[in-house]
Amino acid sequence: MRNPKIIELAKTLGRTTGSVAYKLVNFARLDPKLQVRGIKGMQHGAKGEIEIWREFDDDPEALAFESERMVAMFTGQKLEEIAEIDERELPMEGLERERMVRVRVNQHFFRAAVLAAYDYKCCITGMAVPELLVASHIVPWAKDPKQRMNPRNGLCLNALHDRAFDRGLMSFDQDERLCFSKTFKIHESFRNEGLSWLLKFEGTQILLPKKFKPDRELLAQHRQRFGSRF
Repeated sequence: MRNPKIIELAKTLGRTTGSVAYKLVNFARLDPKLQVRGIKGMQHGAKGEIEIWREFDDDPEALAFESERMVAMFTGQKLEEIAEIDERELPMEGLERERMVRVRVNQHFFRAAVLAAYDYKCCITGMAVPELLVASHIVPWAKDPKQRMNPRNGLCLNALHDRAFDRGLMSFDQDERLCFSKTFKIHESFRNEGLSWLLKFEGTQILLPKKFKPDRELLAQHRQRFGSRF
């Protein structure tokens, strides 16, 4: 009830902070990830909560988009504004615009969830400059639609390490420690002092967030995808 975001949401909805907090607790009881951690929430909730959970459990992209659409409606903002979309980059109208808006809204939702989980700090360097941080997908967006909106499929990385991770030049071992590809480490460009900064973090363990810790199985999939390089 004292969470600033809960207070803000309650104000937006015109409800008490207590009612909003209890509703979220009721949803929490349905989350198997929380149940494993022993967080059971309220045992008795409304039937509608179960129906809503089932509706969105298999389609998190729909949940992300619908939630942002509702926020826009209640706050009187445009959806493009909520998602920080530059409308000059969009078609004027039509199905292509709708498709692009949906994708950009969901990407913004994923970024917000991941960066907030890591307290807006790179999980390798601790860098805390939001403009230089990326919510990096462990399993790429195009590879597995079911993992697109999963915050445990995300890492908060600075832009340089994100590019290296995305291109398979670096990964994480079974102990969640950073490792670089063999060919990358012997590349002559590492004689350059600037790029040597990238390499010096080898062996660094991920600075784990308090919530949405990266899924080890997904990290293993990333390693396996570029396995011959490590």
